[in-house]
Amino acid sequence: MQVDRSGSVTTPKGFLAAGLAAGIKASGNRDLALVVNEGPLLDAAAVFTSNRIFAAPVEWSRGACADGVLKAVVLNSGGANACTGQEGLADSAKTAVQVATGLDCPVRDVAVASTGLIGVRLPMDKLLPGVDKAVAELSPQGGPDAAQAIMTTDTVRKMASWTSPDGWSIGGIAKGAGMLAPALATMLVVLTTDADIKPLALDRALRQATGVSFDRVDSDGCQSTNDTVVLMSSGASGQAPDPEEFTTALAAVCRDLGLQLLADAEGSAHDIAVTVKGAASLEDALDVGRSIARNNLFKCAIFGNDPNWGRVLAAAGTTRAAFEPERLDVWFNGVEVYRQGAIGEDRSLVDLSARQVDVVVNLNHGEHEATVWTNDLTYDYVKENAEYSS
Repeated sequence: MQVDRSGSVTTPKGFLAAGLAAGIKASGNRDLALVVNEGPLLDAAAVFTSNRIFAAPVEWSRGACADGVLKAVVLNSGGANACTGQEGLADSAKTAVQVATGLDCPVRDVAVASTGLIGVRLPMDKLLPGVDKAVAELSPQGGPDAAQAIMTTDTVRKMASWTSPDGWSIGGIAKGAGMLAPALATMLVVLTTDADIKPLALDRALRQATGVSFDRVDSDGCQSTNDTVVLMSSGASGQAPDPEEFTTALAAVCRDLGLQLLADAEGSAHDIAVTVKGAASLEDALDVGRSIARNNLFKCAIFGNDPNWGRVLAAAGTTRAAFEPERLDVWFNGVEVYRQGAIGEDRSLVDLSARQVDVVVNLNHGEHEATVWTNDLTYDYVKENAEYSS
């Protein structure tokens, strides 16, 4: 399924967006985004971080999305509004009220999302006037500006869309370049569709789509306090696709956005797909895949263009997955370097000079398979995160 990276949240009919500089960031870059559903339907679904420490906007938006109805989502970069106590929750509420007033809609129908440094209050004297300006600048062409406004350490904006031959579309924007780990992987994501999908089916589709995309992006094993993925449906196409067809398309858009996040991971030099085959269960396949993806020694080896399959085996061996060690097979970019518990092809045959790296592990213990996406660990990653708060 071919996804269009020039499309965004305003590709589907019935949506407006804006992205502007409200003065939250000292750099003067865009830092406030607003996405609005003009209907006729206002159906919505959302998933959030599973971190027990979660930001004020997450608490607010869980409540706003609970009834499956959403008019708008407002997002800011330049401050996470996390670990800011009751004052931070009040700031999220004030932001939602400002949007609701500008759009003349119930405040309960406005979601809020924030990203940036944890433990810092938002400059409400700049944010609230910025909301008013965003309402005034809403446009059917505003999706790319909104994608730009939610960037933090991202170097490029992330957008994707897919349009059915039957005339309905899905669009999305995302941010994320660090703290990428299940679940959901660190991100803010807004997804839109003009398909007529019932609320329960919308929620089911979103959870299935994120389960095979964002939940499998694991850049650095660090889970965020702010992860938010919101899906809004306008029904403006008048088309009611088959739920399975819709879920497949939504998963394709989410997967593409997830891979864009990974490709922009802070300082990375390789994008790595770790595929585990022959597992007794999907849970076992994911357990082994995530153990390898989070192994710093493995990630450092890939950075050094070293197909060190010993680190893959060591990581797999720390899991509780069912397998017999002497039956494992391991491939690096198509070269079987480990075969049935013994040395395979010469590792010098493996070429890791390209950005894309494919590691395949066959447990030979079942029929299940899963892929987890990660990246290497580089000098630049350490530098970026050592200097992030300054």
